Amino acid sequence: MSTPGSPVTLDLHDIQGNIVKAYSRYDYSHARYVLFEITDGQAGRGFIATLAERVTTSAPWGRGSTEERPESTLNVALTFAGLRMLGLPQASLLTFSPEFATGMRGRGAILGDDGPSGPERWDPVWRKPHRIHVLITINGVSRDAIETAYAFVTDITGRYRAGVRCLTGHRDPEGRNDMPYQAASAIEIDGKPTPKEHFGYTDGIGNPYFKGTGEHPENVLGGGKVTRRDATTRAGWEPLETGEFLLGYKDEAQEFPEAPMPPLLGRNGTYMVYRKLHQNVGSFNRYLDAVGTEYPGGKEALAAKFAGRWRNGAPVTTFPTEAEAEAFAQQWMAAKLKIQQTPKGPAREEAKAAFAQLNAKFVAFDYSKDLPGAGCPVGAHIRRTNPRGSLEFGEAFAFDTRGALTNRRRILRRGLPYGSVVDPQDDTGEHGIVFMALGANIRRQFEFVQQQWVNYGNDFRLGNDRDPIIGNHGTTPEGKGDGRMTIEAEPGGGRPPFLCGGMPRFVETRGGEYFFVPSITALRLIGEGMVDPT
Repeated sequence: MSTPGSPVTLDLHDIQGNIVKAYSRYDYSHARYVLFEITDGQAGRGFIATLAERVTTSAPWGRGSTEERPESTLNVALTFAGLRMLGLPQASLLTFSPEFATGMRGRGAILGDDGPSGPERWDPVWRKPHRIHVLITINGVSRDAIETAYAFVTDITGRYRAGVRCLTGHRDPEGRNDMPYQAASAIEIDGKPTPKEHFGYTDGIGNPYFKGTGEHPENVLGGGKVTRRDATTRAGWEPLETGEFLLGYKDEAQEFPEAPMPPLLGRNGTYMVYRKLHQNVGSFNRYLDAVGTEYPGGKEALAAKFAGRWRNGAPVTTFPTEAEAEAFAQQWMAAKLKIQQTPKGPAREEAKAAFAQLNAKFVAFDYSKDLPGAGCPVGAHIRRTNPRGSLEFGEAFAFDTRGALTNRRRILRRGLPYGSVVDPQDDTGEHGIVFMALGANIRRQFEFVQQQWVNYGNDFRLGNDRDPIIGNHGTTPEGKGDGRMTIEAEPGGGRPPFLCGGMPRFVETRGGEYFFVPSITALRLIGEGMVDPT
């Protein structure tokens, strides 16, 4: 019987690569997302079986591995309707989670997909969810690599055209609504890809780190779970349990999460939430410009309070001023560059150690010394989506474990920005983020965070206040936004509380669905029509 501290061995060759690997860390700065409808089960199974032989796994490559990093990756996910069209037995279909079977459109009231985020406003391809059956995600190090992988997918689709159809209806920056895929890519500055998103924040920081991945041990800092009061070193953190993110393994409750049957169908698989999120960049910038004139520190300080990080990624709870954040960012970049410029040997190991100490300040923090929110507001975006042990509101931690109330809500985040901002004062352009969340339980992880922490503030003692950046703010009868956020006062008679009101909706949903990401074994079973629930 395993214990919370026991190691986990994963068959990384059986797990799809986008579950364990955050592809952006491997310089995959371009992506293409393609949707398919299956009209004939036999042809659809042949399509899946052929793709299964080409799917990118989580087996190690690059950065010290003997395997070379491929120029592009290919991964496959299936909807509930797709599994039905592929001929899965009813007994197996009934073992999938209810929210997955219902689909994202049917869960709109829980997710806050109303008003400008309502399904009637989504890209045409997403408006008839039951015809969406297969999602193929392609990531590449260059546009040429994307085109090569896409040509392969097109060729395979042609072989099975009697029963497989690529769906059109994606929007593109030129305003066309009939594109056969959703393109995405990292935002480039001076011709180089960056981790920025269209509001200007550094994105992709602090993804969960769980047992068995084989990822670098330093990634446990900020990515694992806080276990000690000193959370500034690796000793203060432990990996999360594998079952939070992969089916077939024990989770943080030391239980096996509910999974599809038979066991080979679910094991090493997971669920994926795919959401195309449009960013109202003009509204965001105008709000910062207007309210930032009243806020001490100006609009950059206000933007930092909204997110919980300065736009360069430095956490406000650790770096309270813009000057401190900028100085730290320069040190961090210099230390990272030194590693790249130092030949292998003792000197390089020293450079890595120095960088690790700096990086700990970037990711290894919690809010134990900032419970009232004087540094990072209680309602800030990153604090709402990952409270880092602050929901206990004191020293008596739930189950004697700091963060126990948070550890079961963690999600793996994937995806890239799409489009480009031509006019920073305009909302109508085609720009935003393709957001993907991976986890073993859609309801307990993604939906809980979206409903209870993003669009409702009671757990944070904030009443109905929503996440300032991604919350589904409504509109008053006068046509103004009704969103609000309180930036808490500094203790000891310092800066008084500051109330932000009249926030419009800065982020709107433009489409999405719930998917199942099978293991390689399960893909082959599905493709061969050999899933036997008995």
